[in-house]
Amino acid sequence: MNFDVSLPPVSLGQASTLARQAEALGFDALWTSETQHDPFLPLALAAEHTSRVRLGTAVAIGFARSPATLAYTAWDLAESSGGRFILGIGTQVRAHIERRFGMPWPASPVGKLREMIASLRAFWNAWQNGEPLQFRGEYFRLTLMTPFFNPGPIGHPHIPIFIAGVNPGMCRLAGEVAQGFHAHPLHSERYLREVVRPTLARGAAKAGRNPNEIQLSVTAITACDETEADFARTQLAFYASTPTYRPVLALHGWGDLADRLRTLAGRGVWSEMPALISDEMLRTLAVVAPQQELAEALKSRYQGLADRLTLYRAFTADPGDPFWGQLIPKMRGGE
Repeated sequence: MNFDVSLPPVSLGQASTLARQAEALGFDALWTSETQHDPFLPLALAAEHTSRVRLGTAVAIGFARSPATLAYTAWDLAESSGGRFILGIGTQVRAHIERRFGMPWPASPVGKLREMIASLRAFWNAWQNGEPLQFRGEYFRLTLMTPFFNPGPIGHPHIPIFIAGVNPGMCRLAGEVAQGFHAHPLHSERYLREVVRPTLARGAAKAGRNPNEIQLSVTAITACDETEADFARTQLAFYASTPTYRPVLALHGWGDLADRLRTLAGRGVWSEMPALISDEMLRTLAVVAPQQELAEALKSRYQGLADRLTLYRAFTADPGDPFWGQLIPKMRGGE
């Protein structure tokens, strides 16, 4: 199981330093997200200042971009990183696509993401192999690529694509067409075992692929003390209020609570929501353990289930904070 880290939402001036520190600590991959900053710009700096660690987005919002802009950016990052780049894309939810990004929400999110992935590969094939750009679908029609706009071949043209999701539709799609699946932080071990893994396998079987070729990347919410437990309850309540994520709670018989959280969120009563996350829910949806026991708790839950593991925790390499320096050797099996 690879042990990865997420770059916190920092300024570009800090990105290269944190990337170097993450690589020096021994992480396998460095992920960026699309929250307060562009997810790609820090990776351009990270590629320049590292040599081993994988670099990827977890995730960039696909529906906020055209296939062409995604294709060009991924191509440049794959080339500049020496083939270490992983393109992680997600759909976001309708409200954000329409009201934050000002883009249309598709009739079929799975269908549009399927076409987006196929069109990305059509661009890359045209650039690498000199073949005409030919992609026609319901959402995209891409047939124009003149030499002036063609960046040409690169040394590492096979860019892995990870997609993010919660529900079976996206899991199946990942099994069919992607190299990896970013599971949402709102998950349980049971949901991964009973829903995500089997659905990835069904998608792979439909496409005639080996399901072992699709990596499951998991971000784990953790709590090592009461302060972190309070933060975890807040994040879990926020995520659980989103209708798209209701099936995770419903699997455990908590569907009514998800509906109640959604009502409170709709009314803007955020302060009342964390208290609804019971101790049972906290321990089911997050890894709760003292810091000295956290590595074993993480391995107990995810070893053999996840291929890549990231913590839902801000990365800092502050010498006064020994958290990461102590955790990584234990995750590797040593003390």
